[in-house]
Amino acid sequence: MNPLNAQNPSTPKAQALVLAAGRGERMRPLSDTTPKPLLRVRERSLIEHALTQLGSAGVRHAAINTAWLGPQIRTQLKNPYPIGSTQEAGPTLDLSFSCEDLDFGGALETGGGIVRALPLLDDVFWVMAGDVYAPDFDFPKDALERFIRSPHLAHLWLVPNPAHHTKGDFWIEDGRACRLEDASTTLSQKTYTFSTIALYKKAFFFAPFCEIEEGNPRGVKAPLAPWLKEAMKDHLVGASLYEGQWTDVGTPERLAQLNA
Repeated sequence: MNPLNAQNPSTPKAQALVLAAGRGERMRPLSDTTPKPLLRVRERSLIEHALTQLGSAGVRHAAINTAWLGPQIRTQLKNPYPIGSTQEAGPTLDLSFSCEDLDFGGALETGGGIVRALPLLDDVFWVMAGDVYAPDFDFPKDALERFIRSPHLAHLWLVPNPAHHTKGDFWIEDGRACRLEDASTTLSQKTYTFSTIALYKKAFFFAPFCEIEEGNPRGVKAPLAPWLKEAMKDHLVGASLYEGQWTDVGTPERLAQLNA
């Protein structure tokens, strides 16, 4: 099978990957006919908010992985994607697609999907879920530069725990993300939720943390969290706290609240 669907080897590498392959079970019935990233928050879809933010931060080429109702996403997003007003000439964002629906008939989960898209991506790249709404996040260039110079293989942005996820995912110590199971049993650690926004180096998606062949030609399904937790044991995952507006738009109720 082709390493990536109709990918031209001369195409410049993407500096970001927007995850848009999931089924969105909790968003049913809305997601039965519309992929979750195309659901609208005010004037545009969730994924368009993400693409506009990336383009405004200086990203000029982004990749998107698709599976559930993938043709809708690939058809609706104009390529190149206009960053500013669609009525004015201005900067644009080139798009590439990793088509898990065409290549394997369904989504490969977060880890498997990122490895599948790896040939499209630059050596260091942003990742963000296409169903997250964080309108104030500016994909800071200084954070990117610090990450490149650091020994870390990943850097996560964590957020205060929302009402639907009070336990959290990780805690922060000395600028590093730490596993919940490593929290002190005598001192309560303040935990946070993974926003899905992160920086990664390609090296993270190779052994010893990831054993899937580059480009995931066999379509292996794999979650991302176990790889991150293994890298945290070696202090290779950085973390920052983001306290701006952030919503995991996972249910019709949360979407309605944003549009109220």
